[in-house]
Amino acid sequence: MDARTLTAVTTRQTGQSDEPVSRQERKQRTRQAILDAALRLLRDRAFAGLSLREVTKEAGIVPTAFYRHFDAMDDLGIALVERAMRSLRTMIREARQNPATYDDAIRSSVHTLHTHVRANEAHFRFLTRERYGGTGPVQAAIATELRLFASELAIDLGRFDGLAKWSAEDLRMMADLIVTAMLGIVMELVDVRSPDPEADKEIAAKARKQLRLIVLGVAGWRSA
Repeated sequence: MDARTLTAVTTRQTGQSDEPVSRQERKQRTRQAILDAALRLLRDRAFAGLSLREVTKEAGIVPTAFYRHFDAMDDLGIALVERAMRSLRTMIREARQNPATYDDAIRSSVHTLHTHVRANEAHFRFLTRERYGGTGPVQAAIATELRLFASELAIDLGRFDGLAKWSAEDLRMMADLIVTAMLGIVMELVDVRSPDPEADKEIAAKARKQLRLIVLGVAGWRSA
């Protein structure tokens, strides 16, 4: 595939204009086309069953072009994990900035989580499937990102007046409980395959209640 054809393909895949672009921009567009193609193919299947040829065919590139962006299929899977989790961590972190109360933090976090999952359903369907049914480097990458998520949350929790004297271990335990609850919320959201505002409303209400139950337990806990 020559440079002109590759540019045309990546333009179609990413919805960009036909204006001249730099070599780096073309590279980024092709990488994005590969990631998007993989997500489309992963809608109802496990990552382990996905082949390089399928992905490159879906992306509109030759198989050898794949290796300009990823060393192996596992690297593609890890990139998908990082892309979804890091953007979610950033958004949730912003939602937690300067909350007046626990309830404010819960409400804003649930709203952000719901909005982000609905805008990136393919990513989160992939994450939940691979976390519980995947193997190898992709599953390990998900575990790593979740640990980072919990670590950042534990630091933020320590800034609340009532938790300032908690031990790092107990803050992390609370953060793990919250992250586990949030994963349950994600699973419920991706299980709703067609638009259902009422179902989403019920899931969000349940999520807020679950997180409040965790927070209520804080009042009676004395950190060693």
